[in-house]
Amino acid sequence: MKRTSTYFAKASDLPDNWRVIDATGVSLGRLARQVAIALQGKDQPTYTPHVISGDHVVVINASNVRITGRKLMQKMYYRHSGYVGNLKSFMLRDMLEERPERVVQLAVKGMLPSNKLGRHMLRKLRVYAGDQHPHQAQVGNAE
Repeated sequence: MKRTSTYFAKASDLPDNWRVIDATGVSLGRLARQVAIALQGKDQPTYTPHVISGDHVVVINASNVRITGRKLMQKMYYRHSGYVGNLKSFMLRDMLEERPERVVQLAVKGMLPSNKLGRHMLRKLRVYAGDQHPHQAQVGNAE
């Protein structure tokens, strides 16, 4: 019986690719799933669990993301400073008006691993409320 070795990609072997994803009319959860898979590199043949093999992702039009059901009124986000009585709560409706980028970023963060690798993957995500972004040069080279 012949033994075959499994290919494990090294960080130096992987190129830095950039993707632009338009969030217009896309459901928040479906968008977050698509972005999380791209950041992890699970859609590439060189996927290696212990190496960041994903692409840089630029999400545009985050303010036009689609929210289904009654989430606008019912979904809450929480933040705590660590001090007694400092739990802050925010409704999804208010977050979408003030900081739509943060809504998409938090949804993607929830779908990434909760370790150092996941935090590093999240640094490769850039979210913009409008359709303009300053990464034209990187995205132009990737395509």
